[in-house]
Amino acid sequence: MQPAPTPQPAAAPGPVAPGPTPPHEITHGPSFAMLRIDLQPGQTVVAEAGAMVARNSQVGMEVKMNASPSAGVWQKIKAFFVAFIRKIIGGETFFVNRFSSAQGGSVWVAPTTAGQISHRRLAGETITLSTGAYLASAGPVEMSMKFGGLKSLLAKEGAFFLRISGHGDLWFTSYGGIHAIDVNGPFIVDNGHLVGFEGNLDFTIRSPGGGAMGFFASGEGLVCEFNGQGRVYIQSRNLGALVDWITPLFPSK
Repeated sequence: MQPAPTPQPAAAPGPVAPGPTPPHEITHGPSFAMLRIDLQPGQTVVAEAGAMVARNSQVGMEVKMNASPSAGVWQKIKAFFVAFIRKIIGGETFFVNRFSSAQGGSVWVAPTTAGQISHRRLAGETITLSTGAYLASAGPVEMSMKFGGLKSLLAKEGAFFLRISGHGDLWFTSYGGIHAIDVNGPFIVDNGHLVGFEGNLDFTIRSPGGGAMGFFASGEGLVCEFNGQGRVYIQSRNLGALVDWITPLFPSK
């Protein structure tokens, strides 16, 4: 009688295989970009609430809280409060729209401000986006919040960041054009011109230099000082500067 075979431990699950990139087209860029995504049957695309321009009638839409699908109860409660703070401080919604269709179809989305749309295929990497830069995603993509630190509360653009990782597709946007810079070592970006970053980069938010006079009189606000190696995405315009320029033009009461 042969002895029973020793049971072997189950193999550890491998990395999630990325699904196919949905056919898509970015038009009217770089100044007034709009994104069309052609959903395959059963495929789902997530977009920032309010970004939809149009969709085929067979494409359904669900409104979900901006939290990871795999998040537990406490993580979702935490995500709710963080998203609420993001709404109050940064003016962002804490909901996303999920588009899907059993037959397939197209959905058109566009950012709130005039600017460019960039596509990034993720294969396990993590990209961190500043307020308002996220537009849409497809595939097994995880999203989580990152707090920029107490000093960042002085600047609405940098109070909270959105960390996106996984195996899928990401479309992000800017106010103005997007410019990618590969950095290695210290690098400084004005907080209002930061779109996002990836790689082995750490950052701190600080004053631009020059003491108190530099903070209040330079017009630069706060800056992000990066250290490490990776890629930084900057935008050619600053929404906060636009608001500061327009506000005095409004008639006073």
